[in-house]
Amino acid sequence: MKANIQGDLRINEKQDIENIENIIKNDFVFTLKSTCLDENYHPSSQTRLTTNFANLARGANREQNLRNALNMINNRFNALAHLDNPKADRYHVELEILTVTMSIDDKNGSNDLPMIEVLKTNIIDRKTGQQIEGVAGNNYSSYVRDYDFSILLIEYNKNKSNFSIPENFGDLHGKLYKCFVSSATYKEHFKMSPIICLSVSSNKIYTRTEYQHPVLGFEYLQDQYSITDEYFSKMGLKVCFFMPPNSVAPMAFYHSGDLLADYTDLGLISSISTMETFQKIYRPEIYNANSVAGKIYQPSLKHEDYSLTRVDYDREERSRLAVEQGKYAEEHFIKPYKSILEQWSANFIL
Repeated sequence: MKANIQGDLRINEKQDIENIENIIKNDFVFTLKSTCLDENYHPSSQTRLTTNFANLARGANREQNLRNALNMINNRFNALAHLDNPKADRYHVELEILTVTMSIDDKNGSNDLPMIEVLKTNIIDRKTGQQIEGVAGNNYSSYVRDYDFSILLIEYNKNKSNFSIPENFGDLHGKLYKCFVSSATYKEHFKMSPIICLSVSSNKIYTRTEYQHPVLGFEYLQDQYSITDEYFSKMGLKVCFFMPPNSVAPMAFYHSGDLLADYTDLGLISSISTMETFQKIYRPEIYNANSVAGKIYQPSLKHEDYSLTRVDYDREERSRLAVEQGKYAEEHFIKPYKSILEQWSANFIL
């Protein structure tokens, strides 16, 4: 009996190794689902509740919240796309919520694990009737990123006097992102690589250069890289900082390739108008301040001279849910597939 048990164990180990090798060889399978973001939007069960647009779509004022946010995006877009647009009403921006799920092991039913969620812009030219493809990557969010920043990083620094970063921090997330954007699923749906636009860091200093882009505005340089910059570099992304015309603070634009050459003006405007709107809503101290960033600028969430938008947003809930969703990623993805993920990551080559 003992010999049979040992034999069964060897067979099971061999099968596990073969399964892992097959998964590594075949890579993961990504599925993409699209949902329209309009005033009738209700978050689905697979939506990360910390996602900014999901936060707006709950509560008694959900419809008015969404309506106001979408109006802000369209008004800002038309203000920036002012050529041959005298009444500032030529363009309409439609937003798609793109939910990316990943299948790891079809045989064991491990399908549709939620991975990434972003907004994609589509631009309607009312004058010509043309629909123009915008940019994906807006409001980028990821369960693995929640785990890394809200669980792993916090636990690693618990009871330590000096803050530090774990070895290989962000490696898995970066490789999963690269795997997705190089996948057939991504190439089937998108012509351009994503632009991920985020708030500037409140503990870094930014200096304005003499360069001014016609759409992106004044360029700023950062005094040193942030944790987010390093994390996103593992996704193959570089960062540039620009303050668009009539904005009050620079934004961080994470991209691969050439930000200034690879995208149309309307595509860049769609990303700016979308992300600046959300920044004004949930970072009003920085992006809805009543004074404009100077040549040397350090943002602060303690700044008190700012205006509020007519959109309700619960920042405390967002912080709490980030931890909950990090735990979800740990329980349903990181721990169950630890061996598979480690071997896949070690063998991943783009």
